[in-house]
Amino acid sequence: MISPAKTELLGMDLKELETYLQSLGEPRFRANQIHAWIYRKAVSSFYEMSDLPKELRNQLDTAAQISIPRVLKQRVSADGTRKFLFEMTDKKKIETVVIPQSRDKDTRFSLCISTQVGCPLGCLFCATGQSGFQRSLQAYEMVGQVLGSRREMARKLKTEDELITNVVYMGMGEPMLNYDEMISSIHSLNDHKGINIGQRHITISTAGEAQGIIRLAEEDLQVTLAISLHAANDSLRDRLIPLNRKYPLKKLLEAVHYYTQHTNRRVTFEYILLDDVNMGAGDAQALIKLIKPLLANINLIPYNEVSGLEFKKPSAAKIRHFYHLLAEAGLNVTLREERGGDIEAACGQLSSKRER
Repeated sequence: MISPAKTELLGMDLKELETYLQSLGEPRFRANQIHAWIYRKAVSSFYEMSDLPKELRNQLDTAAQISIPRVLKQRVSADGTRKFLFEMTDKKKIETVVIPQSRDKDTRFSLCISTQVGCPLGCLFCATGQSGFQRSLQAYEMVGQVLGSRREMARKLKTEDELITNVVYMGMGEPMLNYDEMISSIHSLNDHKGINIGQRHITISTAGEAQGIIRLAEEDLQVTLAISLHAANDSLRDRLIPLNRKYPLKKLLEAVHYYTQHTNRRVTFEYILLDDVNMGAGDAQALIKLIKPLLANINLIPYNEVSGLEFKKPSAAKIRHFYHLLAEAGLNVTLREERGGDIEAACGQLSSKRER
């Protein structure tokens, strides 16, 4: 006889937990207790919920589950970046990265979470795209990465402070291809009674899925939108980002205009610097022409080399030269500081298949 599937409590808000507990004949206040254990303390075992009656803990252990993912491996960079290899309940594996935002005793962290196991886009320079696509994550699995990372950080750093204050959907996968689950997870993360991460501390990064950008414009969210551009002409972008063949630059920019007009929020364009590929004077001029009319920033990202791929990181002199070409033209340009490159945790280096 097949046992009935357990009810997943992770991802439920307070009202949903109240409904579930009432279905078990329990008073509503039990939902408040369980909600706090899950989202404030990152507890996944009912037997650790000491203010619940023993009978209820036994009943919940039989009927329900809280699937905060398990950390299989952890690597720590010289700069303090941490990469977790998480295992989902179906044994699928994803990588999640915790990035320090300062170097003093009050350091807070940004969490780079994954939305898919692998990625279907196949961007030419990216380890995740080369590892193939297995499935999309559910909203509770994205929330679980935050709770699992917070729990692990608290153990390692021996603190109960909420160290993870920012979330970026920049890990494995294309968030816009898992749109509904991603948006659901954002509402869970933003819930002031739970994890309580402000919308302005959440960033969504897309390779240019224009339809998703349009949908996001209509969500009335205060999140930051980042778009992986990497080339300012269609011929090169077609090669680097196959999604460009579906949404060429004209369609992508139409979606960006729609987004900025509806939200009045700036967009950040991410531009990966590939040596002898997209850093010439002509590339700079095309980028200036493309970006200058927009309500946008541009973030330059020196390439993080991936074993087996042809692309190389440019020299510091080439990076500075390209940066100054854009800055002198009046673009609002920043240069991303590399974090976690020594543990393959930097942009484009995550993989569900690689294990060290």
